[in-house]
Amino acid sequence: MSLRLGLLVGVTAMSLLVAGCDRLSDEVRPGASGGAKAPRATASKSPAVHASVTAAAAARQGPAVVPGKVMLGAFVSFQGVAQQPALAQRRSQLGRDFRILHYYYEWDDPLPTAMPTVGPGQYALLSWRGPSYKQILSGSQDALIAKQADRLAQYGKPVFLRWAWEMNGSWYVWGGAHNDSRPVDFIAAWRHIHDIFQARNAKNVGWVWGPNWYSKPNDPWNAMGNYYPGDDYVDWVAISGYGDSGLTPNAIYDEFYDQFGARKPLMIAETGVTDRGGSTKPDWIGALSDWTKAHPAIAAVVWYDTDHSPGTKENFRLDSTPGSLEAFKSELANDPYFSG
Repeated sequence: MSLRLGLLVGVTAMSLLVAGCDRLSDEVRPGASGGAKAPRATASKSPAVHASVTAAAAARQGPAVVPGKVMLGAFVSFQGVAQQPALAQRRSQLGRDFRILHYYYEWDDPLPTAMPTVGPGQYALLSWRGPSYKQILSGSQDALIAKQADRLAQYGKPVFLRWAWEMNGSWYVWGGAHNDSRPVDFIAAWRHIHDIFQARNAKNVGWVWGPNWYSKPNDPWNAMGNYYPGDDYVDWVAISGYGDSGLTPNAIYDEFYDQFGARKPLMIAETGVTDRGGSTKPDWIGALSDWTKAHPAIAAVVWYDTDHSPGTKENFRLDSTPGSLEAFKSELANDPYFSG
């Protein structure tokens, strides 16, 4: 979801830190039952999938998989609260830091050369917005891309970079629906940016390819797999998927897992759920924990921990209710499986 408050990376980037995800409400589809209780039982996938994924981890760039564990992260942004105090609050509540801190950048925002909020043992996940595919493929953006690569190379630490996420949706200018319905051009643009970063020796960057869990429009040409740049150009495969359409984690993530779980380590890069009364939110958090444990190729889960996402009044904070906070603590933060 968003790159937010308090990072000393320039005035332009600071404006992004309060931006958020632009189209979250689009996931709440008509007719969905927001009060549905998410079942806890989930069939486990073969551990061989996890073994095949982690065996290749040493050859990848950027942050590495922790075998047998899941890295827990969050985009943390509270209305009227700077990021350092917000992170301190979470540390006090959970008794730990997040392993991944998520931030959002506009295409022409300077990517960071330093990140004071990212401490030892933590990784930054940078979601970097894009222009149109044609702008990239024309070569007109090459100088900007090279400068961004140089900045992340200067940063030096392992970092996740998720460029042009949710490209199979219709809500962003870099979506296929706004680019002549040509996923092949997305692939060419991705590879073009990747190759410039490689040429500039930005070897600390882990490339995170991240579609949305459903495609819009839901046409064959727009299927998520049509945008995949290829194993040589992707280090992690991520998914965006929220629980507020009344669907279980199985319904949201299974197709994605089955398609990519044997190819790359997987990340749930954007997830969350709002309270719909009763125990709906704690139940869904528990179901997410169970689903993740049953799917060993999942190596990272990143929560959208905010109460002011643009375009919606929904509250995705993990402490929106006492029961939600307790569920997050017991099912995720304090569970040794999520200590990667």
